[in-house]
This record gives sequence, C-alpha cells and structure tokens, in this order.
Amino acid sequence: MVVNHYQAKMLLNNKFVVILGGSVQRSIYKDLVLLLQKEKYLSNSHLKTKGELSFEQDCLVEGGRLWPMTNGTEYREVRQFRTDHHLVRFYFLTRLYSPYMESVLQDFRHGLKPDVILINSCIWDVSRYNRCWVTEYRENLHKVFEQIHSAVNPNCLILWNMAMPVGKKIIGGFLVPEIAHVGPTLRYDVIEANFYSAKLANAYGLDVLDLHFQFRLYLEHRMGDGVHWDALAHRRITTLVLQHVAQAWGVRLHAPRPASAPCHTDEGTRYSDNAHRGESQMYFGHVMECHPDQCNPNSTAYKEQIFGKQQVNLQGILSQLDSKITSAINRREQHRDSGEQHWPQPSNNHYPGA
Repeated sequence: MVVNHYQAKMLLNNKFVVILGGSVQRSIYKDLVLLLQKEKYLSNSHLKTKGELSFEQDCLVEGGRLWPMTNGTEYREVRQFRTDHHLVRFYFLTRLYSPYMESVLQDFRHGLKPDVILINSCIWDVSRYNRCWVTEYRENLHKVFEQIHSAVNPNCLILWNMAMPVGKKIIGGFLVPEIAHVGPTLRYDVIEANFYSAKLANAYGLDVLDLHFQFRLYLEHRMGDGVHWDALAHRRITTLVLQHVAQAWGVRLHAPRPASAPCHTDEGTRYSDNAHRGESQMYFGHVMECHPDQCNPNSTAYKEQIFGKQQVNLQGILSQLDSKITSAINRREQHRDSGEQHWPQPSNNHYPGA
C-alpha cells in the first residue's frame, strides 16, 4: 500500500509537522512536501540538491544558499512549506544535542506547537565528533528526549525514526577526508546507535519507527554513495510514516483495491470504531465489495494486504534481529580492536548532499 496525495492531504489537514535530522531526513521532508501537492516522485536532482532557495513552493528560511555552503558541522538549513491547511518545517541537524538544538527547542516552547515531530540524528553523531561516541551519544539522547516533551504539547506525536542501513563503502559529503577511516565500520556503528536510541526513545515514551529493519531487504534502492536512497524508497518511507501517524490518531487509510474484486464507493468518509487494533483503513465511501478473506481483519490475506507480507511474521523476525544486532556489534568491536582495514576505502567523489 502506498499513501496517495489525497490521503496525505486529508490526514495532515490543519497540522504542523516538523522534521529534524540530516540529509536523509531532508529527503523525507521533500517527499512529503511533494506528495501534499501532487502524485509525483522526487527526481535525482531533488534528492541530490541541498540548500536551494525554493523546492516545490517551499522556502529556505535560514542557512543553505543564504549562507556560505559547507560540508562541515556548522552547516545549517531550515526549510518551510506552508499552505492554508498545511505547515511542514525542516531543521538540518549535524548533532543530536547542541546549542543549535537548544535554540530549536526554544522555537517549540515559544512559537507554534507542532502536531507531529519526526526526528533522527545518527551518522554525523557517530562519525564527526568522537570515535568513542557511545557515552556522549547516549547522554545526548537523554537530554533531547527529556527536553522535547517539555517543549511541545502533551498530545504531540513524537516519532523517532531509526537510521537506515549504511553500505560497506561510503561516499558522502559529510565523510570528509579527515574521517575517511571510519567509513568501513560505520555500518556497525549505526546498528549499535540504533539499538541505544530505540531503547531510550521507548523508555521516554516516544514512538519508534525502525527504518533499518524495514529497508534491510531493499538495499537495491540505496544510492551508490552508500548512505542515501532513491525516490521509490522515500515514497515508501513517507507511506510508513503516514501509516504510523494514522494509526496513532485512530484514522484508517484506504487500502489498494483488490484486482480480482471491484470496489464500489460513494462520497463521504467513514472512520471505524476499532482503529486502535492497528489493522485499520480509511474508507472513502461506505460500500466495499471484495473477497471475504481480504475483508476479514483476522485473516492472513487481509494483514498481508494492509501491512505487507514482511509484517505478518514480525514477532519471529524480531527474535532473529536481536541476535543479528549482537553479532554485528561484536564484529565491529573485533575489527576495531584488531585494526584490520580490509574493506574498500571511500573514494573522494563526494555525494553533493550534506
């Protein structure tokens, strides 16, 4: 199921959405802004460009091309898309907690309160500041998760999305020559950072979206730089985010029409009274004709239709994932201790994005 333009527009009607993070988060922002206006996907140019003065009717508020362009930790970019019924804002972060992040939280305290916050900061944190990053990163997670609750309304949906899988060979603007040696083990650092951040986010009552798990089998959609993702992947991310928001708000998103059975609807929107079950959809109309198994919420066919086959056996997969995380962390520590460098070294052809 892919959320379409009309569903996204209706779900986020009169809502203020804030997205914080690095270049992948910026592409998430761009795909959402595009989907709110039309049924189109991001182009390669959209994905690779940073700091432009305007993207699809949005505006650059701060940083970017208004300031000197850089790949350093001092880079800033604040973007905003606004219509009569939608407000979406993006803050570029090079570190989860910093004086700049404190200023962002002050914006929330004294300005318009967000309805949804989508946040992640990982790759910069574990690569650009300190190779012994674990203690500092965990402290910064505590600081942000504790303060963000006090900066927004209690009913604000705060969604921590875990960092996506990183490739063996990294070619990115953030990976400057001075830290090129961290490239071969960065994918293990990301797994470990995801483990800590997910546990702490859950402990602080934040929602968690595991994009690393969701995209572990779709690596063909990762770009050649080993960090960023293509337009199809970003539309899938937008769908996962909006499905999560809809479930949190008790709204059912419309499922694709079964190919073997036509769906007949009339005008209007009906909301189910059991949306909390997490198996829900938004039906645009009140009559649906389909195969009994596809309309039965307890059937495997129904769950595969709504959630995809990957999610049906989620519990069994999660138990395997725990052992994989432990194994990956152990391998990373072994390679770090032995000093082995048998992976390909990153080239100097940097990805244009930050």
